[in-house]
Amino acid sequence: MDLAGSDIDADLATAEGRVHAVAAIRDASGGELHGLVVAAGLGPPSDAVPMTSVNYFGAIELLDALTPLLASNAPAAVVAISSNSISLVPENAAFVEACLSGDEPGARALAERLDSATVYGNTKRALAQAVRRRAGDLGAAGIRCNAVAPGPFASPLLQRTLDDPVLGGTVDLLPSPRPGRATADEVAATIAFLLSADAVNVHGAVLFVDGGMDAAVSPNRVP
Repeated sequence: MDLAGSDIDADLATAEGRVHAVAAIRDASGGELHGLVVAAGLGPPSDAVPMTSVNYFGAIELLDALTPLLASNAPAAVVAISSNSISLVPENAAFVEACLSGDEPGARALAERLDSATVYGNTKRALAQAVRRRAGDLGAAGIRCNAVAPGPFASPLLQRTLDDPVLGGTVDLLPSPRPGRATADEVAATIAFLLSADAVNVHGAVLFVDGGMDAAVSPNRVP
């Protein structure tokens, strides 16, 4: 599923787009959905307002709407794409709370007064928290839920940041114990593991997939 040109075209920035996406997924799956990856996202320097709607509300509303279908096919698994920016970007508590309380208009209004990098990190923080908050109910329904927190990896989203005259030079400022930038396939391999039966006891976790950046910046911080 993507904005355009994929098996399912849907704009997760809008309520109508989310409703269409859920219906199309139900139809395409034939009622058999065992795994869900909520990966749609916008990054800096994208406009902070649609970023808010896609990164958090688009992701979490898709998850919640498809939970009954996943439960009917349990055991099932969900992976949400967060970001290692959740530990690097200062928290905006009012914005995160607006997201977690389901107040999309309020979150969008706050986003208008924030820069795109701050909004990006805080949408991803809210998404990770939302996944952890659902661990109890989803687990009881036979659905494992986890989030991955990648660092910068080769992707169109990152390329837009690299091309930005202001933000581009900041991407490689963070220390990385692992040389080189990750590939999309390396991140996808972690997601595939979390969806698989091999990860049967991994639930409610936020797994950093950032080459050790988070550890390098905050070596004494543990969840």
